[in-house]
Amino acid sequence: MADQEYLDDVHVRMLRVTEDLRVIQRELNCAAMQAPGHPELMEALTQLPEIESLEVLKSALDQMRHFLWFYVQVMTTDAEIEPQQQKKSSQLRSAAEGPLLDKHRAMTDAALLRHYADSKSRKPN
Repeated sequence: MADQEYLDDVHVRMLRVTEDLRVIQRELNCAAMQAPGHPELMEALTQLPEIESLEVLKSALDQMRHFLWFYVQVMTTDAEIEPQQQKKSSQLRSAAEGPLLDKHRAMTDAALLRHYADSKSRKPN
């Protein structure tokens, strides 16, 4: 039950962050459309704090995009194969193919773990 509550909290947070990102995009779009006609707004948008904030956001979103790609790959790889299909495919695999597929899966897992380790020590900027 606690796991489901945790997942529900994560889901709610993802919805909230997604909506926040949409609002930020709309506001930045409006500012970009108005800036050419308003020199003061253009100057404010190109100030160092504003640019730094955008770079931090861009970096965090890039990092999240990479993480989500790996996460979806890992979570959906085993979920897509039903037990019957998995049994049939394992029967059809030759002895030489088995180790190759296992090696590929291990490399994918290693890349994901390396990404986790790198992201823990890196700042989102």
